[in-house]
Amino acid sequence: MPTEHFDEELVILENIYDSARKEQEIRQRDLAHVAGVSLGMANAILKRMAQKGWITIRRVNSRNIHYAITPEGLHEIARRSYRYVKRTIKNVVIYRDLLDRIILSAKLQGYSGVILVGISDFEFIIEHVCLRHEFPFFKAIEVSQIEQLVTKGLFVIYSENIAPSHLSSNPEQTDASAIVYLSALLEEPLPAPSEIER
Repeated sequence: MPTEHFDEELVILENIYDSARKEQEIRQRDLAHVAGVSLGMANAILKRMAQKGWITIRRVNSRNIHYAITPEGLHEIARRSYRYVKRTIKNVVIYRDLLDRIILSAKLQGYSGVILVGISDFEFIIEHVCLRHEFPFFKAIEVSQIEQLVTKGLFVIYSENIAPSHLSSNPEQTDASAIVYLSALLEEPLPAPSEIER
């Protein structure tokens, strides 16, 4: 099954389940909107899910259709959610190990701490790794704040929301080895856990 359909199907299944729990009717148009697909694509997905036995479709009248999740549909939600959580945890471990290696290397090279620039989903991992290695951790929400916070010797990590084309305007911070862009790390294929040096 193509990956793009995985999320669309899961979103639609979860919304049908939630609407039944709240005892609210949900329209095909609403399902298309939350799944980010066209009305025609939502119709095709709903028909496919009915064929697989995950949902039942009952016409209430000429304008309204009732969707209900089946036990098989609940099982599919649980199965896919479990796979998603498992994959997410695995990726968190891989990125933690990768950031651990980068930050430890920065400490061993003599940098005085780490500064994270921008809002990042990886902040908790970076902060945890710095704490573990007793390495000072600083944050700058905006690139403009870096001028106030960067002192010579800080290792800079730009959040995944900042493109690698950004160059520091601080002349003392021109060493490319002192900068990591999370956006660039995310574009690279994930290394297998065995490929990460410990």
